[in-house]
Amino acid sequence: MNEALDRQDPAAVAATGNEQMHAGLLRLATRVAVAVAGLLILAKLTAWFLTDSVAILSSLMDSVLDVGASLVNMYAVAHSLVPADREHRFGHGKAEALAGLAQSAFISGSALFLLAEAGHRLIEPRVVARDEIGIAVMVLSICLTIGLVTFQRYVVKRTKSIAISADSMHYRADLLANLGVILALVLAGNLGWTYADPIIAVMIAVYILFGAWGIIKSSLDQLMDRELPEEQRAHIRAIALSHDEVEDVHDMRTRSSGVQTFIQLHLELDGELPLLRAHEIADQVEAEIQGAFPGAEVIIHQDPAGLEEWQPDFAR
Repeated sequence: MNEALDRQDPAAVAATGNEQMHAGLLRLATRVAVAVAGLLILAKLTAWFLTDSVAILSSLMDSVLDVGASLVNMYAVAHSLVPADREHRFGHGKAEALAGLAQSAFISGSALFLLAEAGHRLIEPRVVARDEIGIAVMVLSICLTIGLVTFQRYVVKRTKSIAISADSMHYRADLLANLGVILALVLAGNLGWTYADPIIAVMIAVYILFGAWGIIKSSLDQLMDRELPEEQRAHIRAIALSHDEVEDVHDMRTRSSGVQTFIQLHLELDGELPLLRAHEIADQVEAEIQGAFPGAEVIIHQDPAGLEEWQPDFAR
């Protein structure tokens, strides 16, 4: 067995080690996010009971959404890491997009509930009590969220995970919402501006709905196999054309599924090249593209340059 390991390609062994390390980081990041969101729910629930602030209620609802989103993200990441099998030759990455649609429906419902509660408080405003407790809880929330976001940024830098990057963006936006809650508590509790509490709650609810729309859009993009951004497609084309023996590129198709990227394209080569040389050129271009897009699955077809072949208008 040791002899078999010795005969393995060192690059392949290193790649396998990196994949295992990345998978471990992704799982850890999702679990830390769930733990932090759960702790914040307990703290904010206590603060809401003591202060009766609708702004804290809005922040509590946001934390409930956070833990729901992070649980969905944890499941989606775990499922997307399952290797391709006979029934799922392209892997399981779209589980992340399906989970995102379910998550966005839950988020939208909670935001509408919050709008209704804030509207009631606008009609019948109440005095915020014990605002110092609420402010202390929000400061704790900000500190924990900063720690979580810092760790998520490290994971994203190492793994390039779209799922963790989106989760991190959500928590970064939460920092602004938490600052808004502190402002509401100061204005309502110290200055007596009772309308500040529900007004800021409405603003947070609108922000939550805006975030839900972003999740819906990105999920649909993955489910509908939307092409990669045009600058990335241009980069892929430039890499292929940088090879001296590649005359042109056509019929490029790209998509993403969870953390997996798929790239397909046709290379136009000199029709007199031997098949073996054409294969070597395709392998070289494939290696260059995979270097620029780590973990991408790249499929390249070789065509004789100048061959008349029907192509749709968007094929290039």
